[in-house]
Amino acid sequence: MDRTTPLVPKWYSPAEVAALLGFGLSKVKMKIATGELRSIKDGKYRRILPEWVDDYVRDQVERQEVA
Repeated sequence: MDRTTPLVPKWYSPAEVAALLGFGLSKVKMKIATGELRSIKDGKYRRILPEWVDDYVRDQVERQEVA
């Protein structure tokens, strides 16, 4: 029996994060530029760890709960 394990991304591109969050690419780039969403540069590419996406979502929820 051949079992294949699906690959789970270790990090995302800004376009992938935009798709995950339902945002436009420019909004994700703005969140990165303002520091609301962490990212790193890998050569000429910008990358975002899955936990940083989770942190961003958690921060947004906490802000809404406080307001």
